[in-house]
Amino acid sequence: MRYYLTTAIAYANNKPGLHTLYEVIGADVIARWRRMGGDEVRFLTGTDEYSVNIAARALEEGVSPKAFVDRNVELFKESEALLLITPDRFIRTTDADHTLAAQEMVRRSFAAGDIYLGTYEGWYCPNEGFRAEGDVVKEGSESVCPNHPGVPLQWLKERNWFFRLSAYQERLEAWLTQDPSPVQPEYRRNEMLGFIRQGLEDFSISREGATWGIPFPIREDGSSALNADGSGDPTAGTIYVWYDALINYLTGAGFPADLKGEPWWPADLHIIGKDINRFHSVFWPAMLWSASLEAPKRIWVHGWLLSSGERMSKSRGNFLDPNSAVAALGADGARFVALREVPFDGDGEVSWDSIIRRYNSELANDFGNLVNRATTMASRAFGTEAPAPRAVAAAPLATAWEAARRKSEAAMEGLALHHWIGALWEFVGAANRFVDTEKPWELAKAAKGGDTAAREQLAGVLGDLLEACRLVALYAAPVIPETAEKIWTLLGHPWPYDAAGHGSQTRAALGGWGSVAATGALGEPVPLFPRLETDEQPTSAD
Repeated sequence: MRYYLTTAIAYANNKPGLHTLYEVIGADVIARWRRMGGDEVRFLTGTDEYSVNIAARALEEGVSPKAFVDRNVELFKESEALLLITPDRFIRTTDADHTLAAQEMVRRSFAAGDIYLGTYEGWYCPNEGFRAEGDVVKEGSESVCPNHPGVPLQWLKERNWFFRLSAYQERLEAWLTQDPSPVQPEYRRNEMLGFIRQGLEDFSISREGATWGIPFPIREDGSSALNADGSGDPTAGTIYVWYDALINYLTGAGFPADLKGEPWWPADLHIIGKDINRFHSVFWPAMLWSASLEAPKRIWVHGWLLSSGERMSKSRGNFLDPNSAVAALGADGARFVALREVPFDGDGEVSWDSIIRRYNSELANDFGNLVNRATTMASRAFGTEAPAPRAVAAAPLATAWEAARRKSEAAMEGLALHHWIGALWEFVGAANRFVDTEKPWELAKAAKGGDTAAREQLAGVLGDLLEACRLVALYAAPVIPETAEKIWTLLGHPWPYDAAGHGSQTRAALGGWGSVAATGALGEPVPLFPRLETDEQPTSAD
């Protein structure tokens, strides 16, 4: 099955924080899970590069806007590579094919009668675009955007092109009230229904006089505003940054060239933050319908990473540097704690201390220690030949595994990534309790004294524990991919997937109790997640 998922694209105005990449980590986990399940996946992430703020920052630094975003895009790519993010495409809104896609969307909506000229007067956020009067907040004497504190809004009056959003009110309400709704979680859907039922207003899709942006392709008389070389008529202005940015999802699907045959569109899943829900769950479907295209199948709206009750942001300076997190925790550790600390359906309070506690408790103590104990005892008792797990009927952990497996799969289907990890770690807890109950060190002592029954029991207990480690590694591989491969290799199993999770064998085929026999030698145990001290503070991004 084909599966197309995307993240929101981030403003390339600075280096990213861990909060910026939280949804990208989540999307990468979902993409890996799908690939391991046998799906043909296209995973898209990238950067949004046309904004007034970017042009202003570049001017302040004495460089061109393109040189400014080129530098920052490399910082995003560096951090994502450190976090083992494996998109099938990293899209930039300055890419040539995106320019063509955005201009084609304008033409289609114009042909449909959904674009008209008018005058806009209101607040404009340099980071985000036009803001409704009810969204503006006061900071002293300044009016600011609630998502960008410290950035004063501009009061603008311009002659712009408008999109006829009001024409789609009934269709949007019907779309949102489907069962299941395409916008999830449900309370995020309800927020959008409330917004729609207040009455929709048409919105501006162009900027007058701007030069940093995609040239608007149509003049007032409806003729083309583009020159033979693709440059635009300055009097036609540029495409409004939010209208342009949303279209990246279509560009990533091959629009307008590749929507026939075996198309990737409509997208199976958009993963976005709650602050941009309105653009994706109201504006975006209407834009697609206007162009005679289908709306996305599912939009998942996650919350924010909070620090002392406030949203993490670069402008507030209360954020964590992803590169420093990887340096301290390793790529797998940073991925794990980000998704485990913050529920994927709401806000979550995050601090360096809480991250270290989570890492030490669940990775170093629970899972890392389980693997280390199981492999160390097996190596001492049986050398390099790993004992096999017992049959399902004779192995208490086998029953516990099937329950954990079903629970984790259901959580992943519901995109509750924190519960997905939680179901697997409940099984890790059961395996650790199994060690304490069975006391394999006592069995090993008896076996060493010549007790054959104890040796047989020891082989069964350790075989079950090694199998438990194999299965947890397999199902947790999307979040801890490097560690999963290390564990399989340690247990004498060749890892069947590449660095992005592609493989010829599905997770279902490999995930049953005792379904895979070890073909290699049991390796030398090594610490997988060394414990960290809470006073080891990471350095912050500039």
